[in-house]
Amino acid sequence: MKHLKLFAAALLFAGMSTQAQDSNNPWAISFGANGVDTKVSAVGNDSPKWIQLGNVSENWNILPSVSYLNVSRYVGDGFSFGVTGSVNKIDKMVYRVPGTGSTDMVVNPGDLSYYAFDATIKYSFMDMIGTKWFDPSLNIGGGYNFFGDASAGTVNGGVGITFWFSEQVGIQLQSVYKHSFDDNRVPDMDVPTHIQHFAGLTFKFGGKDTDGDGIYDKNDACPEEAGLPEFNGCPDNDKDGIQNSEDACPDEAGTKELNGCPDNDGDGIINSEDACPEDKGTKMMNGCPDADGDGVADKDDNCPTVAGAKENAGCPWPDTDGDGVADKDDKCPTVAGTVANNGCPEVSDDTMKKLNDYGKTILFNSGKASFQKQTIPVLQAMTAILKEYPTAKFSLEGHTDSTGSEASNQKLSEERAAAVKNFLIENGIDASRLTSKGFGETMPVDSNKTSKGKANNRRVEVKLVK
Repeated sequence: MKHLKLFAAALLFAGMSTQAQDSNNPWAISFGANGVDTKVSAVGNDSPKWIQLGNVSENWNILPSVSYLNVSRYVGDGFSFGVTGSVNKIDKMVYRVPGTGSTDMVVNPGDLSYYAFDATIKYSFMDMIGTKWFDPSLNIGGGYNFFGDASAGTVNGGVGITFWFSEQVGIQLQSVYKHSFDDNRVPDMDVPTHIQHFAGLTFKFGGKDTDGDGIYDKNDACPEEAGLPEFNGCPDNDKDGIQNSEDACPDEAGTKELNGCPDNDGDGIINSEDACPEDKGTKMMNGCPDADGDGVADKDDNCPTVAGAKENAGCPWPDTDGDGVADKDDKCPTVAGTVANNGCPEVSDDTMKKLNDYGKTILFNSGKASFQKQTIPVLQAMTAILKEYPTAKFSLEGHTDSTGSEASNQKLSEERAAAVKNFLIENGIDASRLTSKGFGETMPVDSNKTSKGKANNRRVEVKLVK
């Protein structure tokens, strides 16, 4: 008995978790000690059939050891079915003293061996009263009992209480009234009606929890993976409140708005899709910032605070001459011009007048295409003007007076126009910008009858080629 008490005490402290429903652990086994009391039927046919416990030490027959074993299975809706086997020794049989009406006497009938085999249907009220540790019950059934050499069947009914101390371990107390329909009390011949009391430990088992998460497989939405009760047994690896099956990033804590994925910089773009996960950016920039708004992310922008071009690593293109046309598009990058003329200056009417005024003063040696010495500064001035318009193209046209033959004048005009062109080329003007031709005496601008008129007709005109 001492060992039984120690064993019971150890089991009581083995765990204090919430009591599971019988449907989770359908099997139960109970064992402990039992006591048999025969006082209830002491008067015979005239005996009232109520339970009188009387004095335990005087009336009860108890073996100081484990003396009963019960196995039961839950069948649903609070009902379970079980069978019980028990042993005892009857050394106290209660008799009513004849003629007294109320006086009992306890007689040893000869240390009769007691065996009982019972089948029981039990109903638990635990769900009805809504507790997880206090489990009252009613039971009915029948059995077969042996008092020494006598044996008889009984109809049984009883009450019980189980106190659950852990998920599967409890202490069970039960009393069963066994009616034998045998009113005699002759030892080894009769089986009297009696009450059998049970006290012992009960264990529930049979529930399957494959992943060991404390949630039985039948209630576990993820029976192969240890999980949490709030997710019906499914795991939440990153503990962000979103179960793995619904979490796009199950190993990184995130938010519900982003399907469980993290967004360190709070820009609404999850880390795995954010090119700059630690710097708040925009979706257009794949999560990276663009301080100057030029469409080049700061991490790739060589000029992050000044708007520039993607092709120039986020920096503005240089404009050396400051004319609003970037050097890369400016055909005259060192000379201010106009956008319409690709960054080059446009030749004005005043400039053309100046060039032609110079052209009228070019002096050639008589009948030749060579320049007089005093003409060189004029040609140099024309060269300077043409350099101001590096992409403009010009046509140099030679004219003569009517002195001499028409053929010789035509040739002379061509040679003089070519001489001007060659001087300009030799002094830095690109040859592709210049053409020359002669018109002889065919296009006079004044009368060839006077010296002054002839002088005006001997000229080189400059035309802008568009």
